[in-house]
Amino acid sequence: MEWTDIKTTVPAVWAETAEAIATGISGGGIYIEDYRDLEAQVEAIAHVDLIEQELLDKSRDEVAVHLYIAPDENFAEIGELMRDRLERAEVPYRMEYTGVRQEDWETGWKAYYHAMDIGTRLAVVPSWEAYETNRAVITLDPGMAFGTGTHETTALCLETLDGLVKGGERVLDIGTGSGILAIAALKLGAAKAEGVDIDPMCVRTAGENAALNGVQNDLTVLVGDLSEKATGVYDVICANIVANAIIHLVPDVPALLAKHGTFLASGIIDTRKDEVIAAVQAAGLALREVKEKNGWVALVCGHTGRE
Repeated sequence: MEWTDIKTTVPAVWAETAEAIATGISGGGIYIEDYRDLEAQVEAIAHVDLIEQELLDKSRDEVAVHLYIAPDENFAEIGELMRDRLERAEVPYRMEYTGVRQEDWETGWKAYYHAMDIGTRLAVVPSWEAYETNRAVITLDPGMAFGTGTHETTALCLETLDGLVKGGERVLDIGTGSGILAIAALKLGAAKAEGVDIDPMCVRTAGENAALNGVQNDLTVLVGDLSEKATGVYDVICANIVANAIIHLVPDVPALLAKHGTFLASGIIDTRKDEVIAAVQAAGLALREVKEKNGWVALVCGHTGRE
């Protein structure tokens, strides 16, 4: 197997956002193609003004971010995580893959995704693998929706839910993806869960995974955003998305969160932690705990004055 190059091209104004997302995701190399100040760079480095025409013809309006994925890494999950984060940050993009065959891409999950124990009560098990355990098992077929438990952002949320859900809760999962967080909450004893996602593919996948786990009657999955779909109050609200999206939606959270409820925000690159914390506090929520893992952050929040 060879290395995979995931090339993501974005408008130049979104270059820093795309680079930050890629940096947080990548366990390997990153290369940025940015020709906006080509002449100045050449002059500074080489002190010449003769530049090959091929370089001069490069677009100055776009920047390409290359993620180089090692043969022993799950290129399928990394690629879909990049898509998920870009879309939730509302970044326009084009994505290309080289060094991997289509059939390898479609079955890439199975090469690297195996059963795993999370926290003290949970086990995440792919649908094609047998796994004997006394834990609450989440059987998952992620397809092309992000959320398997292998990435730090999802693992942080699952570990938090493992200690948080005691039984009977009403749960809202914003940006549900594969449905893993909502399904985990139900497996841990929550009474009802709702998953909301702007991507119809994710809604379909989450619904299929709910059926795999026998919780389809307790999980409602809806296409749309928070303001359109959420109703009433919830004991637990999860948002495993990106910093920009959390900052945008958090003002709506207090009205949806039960008095003693918990808002769990994840998918935050550590360099934007303080910015998201400020937004959470500005919305009137109190920060209870900050959890970090390999450059990713999860915030555990609740109403101020909680007894």
